[in-house]
Amino acid sequence: MKKSCLSEKLFAIPLVALALSCGVVPAQTFQVGSLQVPPGQMRSGFLAVPSGPDGQTQIPVTIINGVAPGPALAVIAGIHGYEYPPVLAAQRLAASITPQKLRGRVIIVQVANMPSFLKRTVYYSPIDGQNLNRVFPGKKDGTISQRIAFVITKEVIEHVDYLVDMHCGDGNESLRPYSYWMPTGNPKVDEPARQMAMVFGLDHIVIDRSRPKDPNASMYCSNTAMTRGKPALTIECGGVGVASDDSEISPIEQGVQNLMRHLKMADGKVEPPAKLTWYDPTEVFYFPTALQDKAGLFYPKVKKMQMVEKGTLLGVVTDFFGKQIYELRAPFAGEVLYVISTPPISAGEPLAFIGAIKAN
Repeated sequence: MKKSCLSEKLFAIPLVALALSCGVVPAQTFQVGSLQVPPGQMRSGFLAVPSGPDGQTQIPVTIINGVAPGPALAVIAGIHGYEYPPVLAAQRLAASITPQKLRGRVIIVQVANMPSFLKRTVYYSPIDGQNLNRVFPGKKDGTISQRIAFVITKEVIEHVDYLVDMHCGDGNESLRPYSYWMPTGNPKVDEPARQMAMVFGLDHIVIDRSRPKDPNASMYCSNTAMTRGKPALTIECGGVGVASDDSEISPIEQGVQNLMRHLKMADGKVEPPAKLTWYDPTEVFYFPTALQDKAGLFYPKVKKMQMVEKGTLLGVVTDFFGKQIYELRAPFAGEVLYVISTPPISAGEPLAFIGAIKAN
C-alpha cells in the first residue's frame, strides 16, 4: 500500500513545509485592524474608526481563526442600530464556534453602527443623519457614517471571501423573515450567493436586481462585497425593536451555522428549507418626497404576511390634526413583506414593502 504524504514526511520536515508539500495551505495568524489572532484562537476587540470633526467611534468585533484551512466569512450585525435580533444572534454565534473545529476564519461584527445603537435611532445616525447602509464603500475623511463604512470595507469586506449582512425590521417596521438574493450579472458571484440564500434557512427569498453595479458607489454593505467579487447575503428576521423573542434570534444563529456547513467550514449536515418562496418583482413604497412639508402620522391598513390584491389600501397618512393627506394602494398583487407600524412619518421614508410571489 502506498503511504500517505503525511505518513511519509511526518518526521522529516517542519509542520509548515509538510502542509505545503501535501498541497494544503496551513492556517496562519489572521489580522484585522490591530487584532492579531493565531490559528485555533478567538479574540475580541475594537476596530478604530478615524476621528473627524463630528467625533469618533469604534466597532466591536470578534475574530475566530480556525486551525484548518478554509474560507473567510464575515457576519455583520447592527448596521442599523435599532435592529436587535441580529446583534443578539451575533453574540450567540461567537460563543458557539469552536476555533479548534473551524476550517477557515470568521469575522463577527457585533455592532457596526455604535452611534445609532447607543442612541436607539431608527435608520439614521444621530450624529450625521445618514443611513449607514446607503453610504458604502464609505470615505476615510467623510462623515462618521462614511468613515464607519470605510473601515468595514477595508478591514472586514476586503479580508473575507463571503459575507452575511444581518438585518431585521427596524424599530418602526413589522416584518416577515426573508433573505435577499441580489444578482449582479456575474455568474461567478451570483450563483454562490443564490446558494447561500437557499441554504441559510429562511424560506422566503426576495430577488433584488436594483442594487448598484459600481463598486465605488455600492451603497449597501452586502452589495459592496458583491461588486468586489465576493458572494454575499442579506437577511431580515425580527422587527419593531423587539429584543427578547428567541423565535427571531435563533433562526439567524442557526442560519449562519447552516451556511458554515455549506461552505465546509464546519462539520454537520446542511439543512435547507423543504420549500422556498421567491418574490419577483418587489417594491418598497415611500411617503413621497414631494410632500416634504407634510410630515404626519401613518395608519397601516394591512399586516405583515398579508396577501393583497392590486388596488388594496395599504395605509394612509394624516397631518397632525387628523386630516388625510396621502393614501397608499398596492400597484400589484402580492404579499406584505413589511409595513410601518409606528405613527411618525416624514417625506422619503418607507411605508410598506410588497413582493409578488414568483411562479415556479
